[in-house]
Amino acid sequence: MGRNIRKRRSPLTVKVIAASAAVALGGGGLLYAQMNASAHESNNSAQNYTKAASATVATISCPDVGQKLTNVPANAKMGVAAELAKLDKQITEAYARLASTRQAQANDANFVQNAIVGPLKEKRAATIDRIRIDITRVGGQFDSSLAQLAACTTQTANQTTAGGGNNNGGQNNNNGQNNGGQNNNGNNGQATAAPSASASAPANVGGQAGNGPVAADFVDITKVAPNVLAKPAKQRTASTGSFTTRCGVNANKNHNTDNVIVAPGVTNGAHHLHDYVGNQKVNAFATNDSLLAAPSSCQNQSDLSSYYWPVVRVQDGSQDFDQNADGGGKEGNVGKILTPQSAQIKYVGSPASKVVAMPQFLRIITGDAKTTTNGLANANAHWSCTGFENKVQLTEQYPICPQGSNVVRIFAFQSCWDGVNIDSANHRSHVAFADPASGVCGNGFKAIPQLTMSLVYKITPPTIQADGTVKNAYAVDGFPEQLHKPSTDHDDFISVTKNNLAAKIANCINSGRKCQ
Repeated sequence: MGRNIRKRRSPLTVKVIAASAAVALGGGGLLYAQMNASAHESNNSAQNYTKAASATVATISCPDVGQKLTNVPANAKMGVAAELAKLDKQITEAYARLASTRQAQANDANFVQNAIVGPLKEKRAATIDRIRIDITRVGGQFDSSLAQLAACTTQTANQTTAGGGNNNGGQNNNNGQNNGGQNNNGNNGQATAAPSASASAPANVGGQAGNGPVAADFVDITKVAPNVLAKPAKQRTASTGSFTTRCGVNANKNHNTDNVIVAPGVTNGAHHLHDYVGNQKVNAFATNDSLLAAPSSCQNQSDLSSYYWPVVRVQDGSQDFDQNADGGGKEGNVGKILTPQSAQIKYVGSPASKVVAMPQFLRIITGDAKTTTNGLANANAHWSCTGFENKVQLTEQYPICPQGSNVVRIFAFQSCWDGVNIDSANHRSHVAFADPASGVCGNGFKAIPQLTMSLVYKITPPTIQADGTVKNAYAVDGFPEQLHKPSTDHDDFISVTKNNLAAKIANCINSGRKCQ
């Protein structure tokens, strides 16, 4: 498999102080509504407010086993992927139990450990052992230290809120290459949710479905200091062209909660909803052959690539089609799904060298859907507002945009490839980011066209009230225990082309032309 290359952190870290009263709020309590089909139901007019409050246990944090796997034999991949998906499901189920047993927790200080965390560890240990069996039965090597990842911990609101009003923004250069999500531990507070019928302890508020976002997750972008770094200087061998593909905004509402890259063959493997543009037949059971035979939403019908990302919702008390579905309301992803106003998908070159064509079926995930668990090492979220994209990009907070400006999600994918593998066991090791200062690919990796995306959303700006509530919060879909943190934003891509399009894209970029 490919080398285990991690994104470098920039030495030019700029600490941005978000001068908003909202981010000065303390921790966020979590959830008094049950994480079940009723968690999203409207409750008077309180559902469109977000506020901070105290709570003993906010969420469950389990080591991400998948990130530690760097070498899985080909004939063990499907079995291992299925077991990794079971680990995600186990965490989701444990979080739901955590969310629906607040009264029992109040009555028994040992309840969480005895009834939730302890049994979860046993289930995870058995699943990790099955991963060991899957790998070793086909002659692979299993790192026995992974057994130590079975144990999970709980996080209090304060632990998920370290940093108060500080946001390091995930420093960016203007070429869209992320220089490493800077470590700040995030900001947290929770949005109001109605108590369940059985609740009698003081309400722990936490979003329309009880799991975020919160006041401290938002910042007035006009109060944030510029943090976008300069582009690397172009070298004589730079590839300066670009190729734009027009694939729409998913106006036809092609959605599902699968993730064929991470959890092939597993329905609801993502536990959150994705928008899909480009290839129109992507689900957990898609194969390379089926992707080649599928229709595309792209104007260039030779582009059968799959571009997919978690949806954004506005938590204003509204409900959408999946309010009672897995990956939707049943897992804390609630509110009205927003369709982007525009979606720009562009491939750009390297400031240091020519690029080689992307290999057929190359898979890339950028960002990390589990930053609450994993930290910010692989975070690659960039939230901004139109008119601010080249000045301010945020990783750990959602922007509140000024009048006339819209919310923007910016993605810049890894632009260096190991030259051999189209995927890797942890879905990261086969690709890497270029050096942020020089744009050079290290460790023998080759420069490929860098996929960049910009999604623009028209969102009524959330407003922070004097009492610390936030009206009409918005958030990206995610795993329920990740609390809808902005840093969990991520994007997925499978390169599928025909009629020699991959080579045409590379040639266009290398020749300095602007193509589409």
